[in-house]
Amino acid sequence: MNFLKKIFNLNGKNNSCCGAREKGDDHGGKKIVIVGSPNVGKSLLFNRLTGSYVTVSNYPGTTVEVSRGKTEIGGRTFDVIDTPGTYSLFVITEEERVARNILLSEKPDVVLHVVDSKNLERMLPFTLQLIEARLPLILVLNIIDEAEKIGMKIDFQYLEKELKIPVTGTNSTSGQGIDILKGRIEEYARKIC
Repeated sequence: MNFLKKIFNLNGKNNSCCGAREKGDDHGGKKIVIVGSPNVGKSLLFNRLTGSYVTVSNYPGTTVEVSRGKTEIGGRTFDVIDTPGTYSLFVITEEERVARNILLSEKPDVVLHVVDSKNLERMLPFTLQLIEARLPLILVLNIIDEAEKIGMKIDFQYLEKELKIPVTGTNSTSGQGIDILKGRIEEYARKIC
């Protein structure tokens, strides 16, 4: 994956505990970037985290809309960015290019990779790309209620052990698991920065 090494400058200098962020690069508040495929509930999760404090604008030089908001977790204010849907860091569409550019330029403190729990196997390759890019990642298994309804049993501890990142389950529509996710964000942000 030399491509990932090149785009994320993983050959030495920029391997800090905060993903692509360099020491001393203080942009003010902490940042959470939400990524994932289309129709996995990213925007609902964004709304759950930010409430009504939202700005929607076109990404510079494009017609692609990006939502930005704020949330407070554990006494810290986080800027939250909802990226356009993307399947991979190997971009094809303008939306995917914008999502990747946000990951590169915004230097997030926490990246939430939101996946559809029912299609976990299909979505994990993107998770692996994000891990390889050394982004500060939490895997969010969304739509967990529907996965449980069809009899899926997901071993969160096993996934965490194998992936070596926090893994949590949510239902963005009902709010199930959002408080646990906020706790994981607080814990993770405290550890890595």
